[in-house]
Amino acid sequence: MLIVLNFSYLSRVRQILNPAELAAAIGHILEKMQSAGTLPSAQLPAEIVVERPRNREHGDWATNAAMQLAPVFGLTPRALAELLAPQIQALEEVSKVDIAGPGFINISLNLASAGLLAKTIVDAGSTYGVGETLKGLKMNLEFVSANPTGPIHMGGTRWAAAGDSLARLLEFQGAAVTREYYFNDHGEQIDRFARSLLARAKGLPAPEDGYGGAYIEEIANQVIAKSGKDILALPDEQAQEEFRSVGVELMFEQIKQSLHEFGVDFDVYFHENSLHESDAVSRAIARLRELGHVFDQDGAVWLRSTEFGDDRDRVIIKSDGNAAYIAGDLAYYLDKRERGFER
Repeated sequence: MLIVLNFSYLSRVRQILNPAELAAAIGHILEKMQSAGTLPSAQLPAEIVVERPRNREHGDWATNAAMQLAPVFGLTPRALAELLAPQIQALEEVSKVDIAGPGFINISLNLASAGLLAKTIVDAGSTYGVGETLKGLKMNLEFVSANPTGPIHMGGTRWAAAGDSLARLLEFQGAAVTREYYFNDHGEQIDRFARSLLARAKGLPAPEDGYGGAYIEEIANQVIAKSGKDILALPDEQAQEEFRSVGVELMFEQIKQSLHEFGVDFDVYFHENSLHESDAVSRAIARLRELGHVFDQDGAVWLRSTEFGDDRDRVIIKSDGNAAYIAGDLAYYLDKRERGFER
């Protein structure tokens, strides 16, 4: 945890309940030691690091302030730590201070401080931890985004919990967060899904590269009921397209409902297919071509991704004219930027 200090605040420190206040107290100690002549006058840095020690048996908090500031005062880290330690120990909320290694300072708070922190949290209620660190920042948080070829599984709910928790934390710090689900309803996996539905509807085994499971038969029956057409009387190509469009829609609603019941709702459900049905992909490629990041080779369109640290350049448009998966990603990124997201 990196704490950025506003040193005009130091003189107002009254109690130590969190790492920011402890960092402020250390800054205040340094100022007093300079005023007393214990340390030479020097510009104090704007940042002091206070974090949890790797081993909690070493204390509640740890700081590398002595190692960070030793060159400023012309001392060794250990010597500066030995000057700082008794001053930190003298703080009312501190029960123990240890110096470790070349100059790390481990700090243990007394039980009264821990109790005061608990009281502060209870008194603040749902407003505890609210800040303005990210105030005004427009953020897009895309998470879960599982393929619509089956019900949401445990892995998806795990990411839903993690993503929604992260969104709440970012909002607590003032960010304007848009929760977004990227619905992968385009590509080969959707073709396999549609062929699997058609096969099960005909009473045939799933294709070798298709999807199995009881849910496939359930979705196939739902498609037939919802379509209102005699799908199986259609030519296979038309029937497969019907199973694709209706089946994907049914899976989308099922996934959306499952996540809602889990307690996670999204502000935007973005359909990948919309990028390919519009001119979004071609616009993204045209923009990259303007910037000199695209070239043609062997009948395909390539992205110069090695210019950005990739191990090889990537095909965007295949030689058969079909878009590679990365083409949709590029268009999606541009779309997010055009919607005004900064992060």
